[in-house]
Amino acid sequence: MSSFRIEREDLLLGGRIFGAFTVGVLSSGALAAIVMSSAVYAADNDDAPDVYFTMGVHNDFGCQPASKCLPQRQAGDPSDPQYPEYWISDWTMFRVFQNYANNPPPYTNPPATLSQQDYTVSYGTTYYDSTYRPADGDGEGAMMEQYHKYCLPIFPIENNNYSCSFVSLGNKAYFLTYPEDRPADMPECCLFSPQNHPPRRDFIKHLPYSANRSTLLNGSIQAYALTLQGPEPILFGYAFNKALSPDAATGEWYRHPQSFYFSGDSQTAKAPIVSQNYTSFRKQRPQAADTWDKVGQMCTAQPLPKCQLFTYQEQQDNKALQAVPAKRGAGVWSDLKAPRLKPSGD
Repeated sequence: MSSFRIEREDLLLGGRIFGAFTVGVLSSGALAAIVMSSAVYAADNDDAPDVYFTMGVHNDFGCQPASKCLPQRQAGDPSDPQYPEYWISDWTMFRVFQNYANNPPPYTNPPATLSQQDYTVSYGTTYYDSTYRPADGDGEGAMMEQYHKYCLPIFPIENNNYSCSFVSLGNKAYFLTYPEDRPADMPECCLFSPQNHPPRRDFIKHLPYSANRSTLLNGSIQAYALTLQGPEPILFGYAFNKALSPDAATGEWYRHPQSFYFSGDSQTAKAPIVSQNYTSFRKQRPQAADTWDKVGQMCTAQPLPKCQLFTYQEQQDNKALQAVPAKRGAGVWSDLKAPRLKPSGD
């Protein structure tokens, strides 16, 4: 079967990596988050813009030619699913901190291959609209990931017990925190990246299909996964249900997203594996007053500060005259070089 291996090039792009999703981040994001997806930092100084390699999911940095970020499908691979043009979904997030090596994601909800002692549980909601156009004309699409009482654990931050939002409007991405539980010295809003658009409806074309992971959950899913090799492997993956099912709002039949899974920060945040399992996924257009308008209401500082999520804990520790741990987890993603994809065995 086909998969991909990441080899290092000699050029170090900025010395920092984001996962989330954006990964996430692969967070936003996550993997983002990541995304929120797995991403190599493009800047080499503090004044340069925060632009990340995201395998083509959130921008085209590092994807010249475009085929570099389009892994080939093999004969027998299923067709690629797509997002609806707009949707809303709640999700349950599992921070898996033990017994994950022999029990990899995707997971059921709750994870059937793990015990309740292996993970913590939190919740959130994602809002998506591919038809959105920002007023300044910079890009297209909108996406908001709202983390309730526990923020995305891909950064080296010890206490993630606060609400946060990652919002991409066109090409720009913002990070929001809220007064009821905002950590000390974090801004209300910061610019995460000037080039981090929401995933396109066909974003899954940028991720290798994983036949092995697709056998999990009794073969009920189509799983996709990319791993960046570094001090610790960094995972960014996504799964759709294999069978078509009716939309909860419109009745349309399609393959629904099942989960978004990725590496978090393993040392400070204690989140080596994170899985967002979708619930109540539905084709419903988000209301601007509940989502996109928050950027205009909260991102009013001039100039808007750049996010410092990778160094936040270090700054807090320095203030407390504490030593910063020398070893960092995979989710920090701070020492990898620009990746080059090559086919390999799974």
